[in-house]
Amino acid sequence: MDVFSSLMDGFATALTPMNFMYAVIGVILGTAVGVLPGLGPAMTVALLLPVTYALEPTSAFIMFAGIYYGGMYGGSTTSILLNTPGESSSVVTAIEGNKMAKAGRAAQALATAAIGSFVAGTIGTALLAVCAPIVVKFAVSLGAPSYLAIMILALLAVTAVLGSSRLRGFASLGLGLAIGLVGMDAVTGQRRLTFGQPLLADGLDIVVVAVAIFAVGEALWVAAHLRRTPTHIIPVGQPWMGKEDWKRSWKPWLRGTAFGFPFGALPAGGAEIPTFLSYVTEKRLTKHPEEFGKGAIEGVAGPEAANNAAAAGTLTPMLALGLPTNATAAVMLAAFTSYGIQPGPQLFASEGPLVWALIASLFIGNFLLLIINLPLAPLWAKLLQLPRPYLYAGILFFATLGAYSVNLQAFDLAILLVIGALGFMMRRFGLPVLPLVLGVILGPRLEKQLRQTLQLSAGDPAGLWSEPIAVVIYIIVAIILLWPFLFKLVRRNRPAAVPAGIPPTGSGAAAPREAGSTVSHGSHRADEPSGGHGTSGDRSSGGGASGSDGGSDG
Repeated sequence: MDVFSSLMDGFATALTPMNFMYAVIGVILGTAVGVLPGLGPAMTVALLLPVTYALEPTSAFIMFAGIYYGGMYGGSTTSILLNTPGESSSVVTAIEGNKMAKAGRAAQALATAAIGSFVAGTIGTALLAVCAPIVVKFAVSLGAPSYLAIMILALLAVTAVLGSSRLRGFASLGLGLAIGLVGMDAVTGQRRLTFGQPLLADGLDIVVVAVAIFAVGEALWVAAHLRRTPTHIIPVGQPWMGKEDWKRSWKPWLRGTAFGFPFGALPAGGAEIPTFLSYVTEKRLTKHPEEFGKGAIEGVAGPEAANNAAAAGTLTPMLALGLPTNATAAVMLAAFTSYGIQPGPQLFASEGPLVWALIASLFIGNFLLLIINLPLAPLWAKLLQLPRPYLYAGILFFATLGAYSVNLQAFDLAILLVIGALGFMMRRFGLPVLPLVLGVILGPRLEKQLRQTLQLSAGDPAGLWSEPIAVVIYIIVAIILLWPFLFKLVRRNRPAAVPAGIPPTGSGAAAPREAGSTVSHGSHRADEPSGGHGTSGDRSSGGGASGSDGGSDG
């Protein structure tokens, strides 16, 4: 009952005329930017983060919630009409969605994606309202050793599962932790990595870092692979669904929600796994298996619902524990810290009205997305015709303007360009960007918990595992780190069953597969310019976004 009354108070705050206006603006802005090819939710949120910077915190986060859900919705439009996912979690939507569009059913594909997003987002937000306070009660009972262990688990889990190369993931994490060290030590007062520059004494502003990595780095990457071939956009009328479409969509919406929310709440769970599981499940359960691969509506409804439910799931650990589980949540955490608000177990107690207004605004934003974007779908399709040079020049302009508006320091523009160039090089060499952003955000907090733990134990390292929960988490961390080696060891010792008459394969047979896996992770970006057809330019933008957002999600 306490949750319900708090949520009603949140609705009372979010539905004031001024806050409701900010929710509408956020939804429209988020969708308009998110629908553009190559701009996933993380980049949308990072690019528009400075827009909310001058607002009062509650109004800013209500607008931010609209931007977040609007950016999530926009990716489905790009996937369906252009076959260019703005993020990796929209890849599965593109499989059937673009086939439906080519078959003249773009309106139905957009409608089932929009309504599925609404259903999943509403259920996911309700679960967030119920689950977050429970997680907070658990988190309040944790001591510094357990909280330190949870942060280490979040960092390593996200880093270890990205791509085929753990080395790239940990290299990215190391860069993030190093950037997080810049500034003055809170305990000793010593300056670290400031290179004699007084303006670095307070550290690098996380807003500037997020905008540089996501917006500037992505814009530079896509501009470097820009195609001159005009984009072919499938025309769309007003989205609508017939009776048969409703009948075939409502169960996938619910199943996709059931897949998406739990995975979104897990470290490194992301949205890629539940969208794929949803697609496979619908393919097995469908009564129309012949349509899969040719434009099955279930293949759009289920994955899109899973995608949006996962988006709601990511907010549970972010609000309750202060732990972002994907790139978008990391940028949202940056928004909190830019206001001097620290997400975590004390957030619901210290900033209760703001948090419940934010959760209520997620319901409102979700509803606004449905009633605004269904009629505006043809307009978003026209927005896709924007010339790419104008689009990315605009991104760089607004990123520069936003970074400068944070502190009104020209020095921040130099930092923006340097870190933006770093983001470009990371994409060039296949380094995932999420570990870097998590390292910048969680690094100082992890250092604080480590020092507090060692102070409590008088410097004894045994204090790090002095609580039962910490011991369990470190065992999980050890399994995550050692599992690939144990898996290889088991495979090596297992006798291979070789059919009679077929000579056993040697190491040479496995070499092509290993080489292929390496190229698919890091070198595919460098090879993209050699693509010949027009959509490959779009896919380079989609790939870039998946490197920044989706790839980092999972």
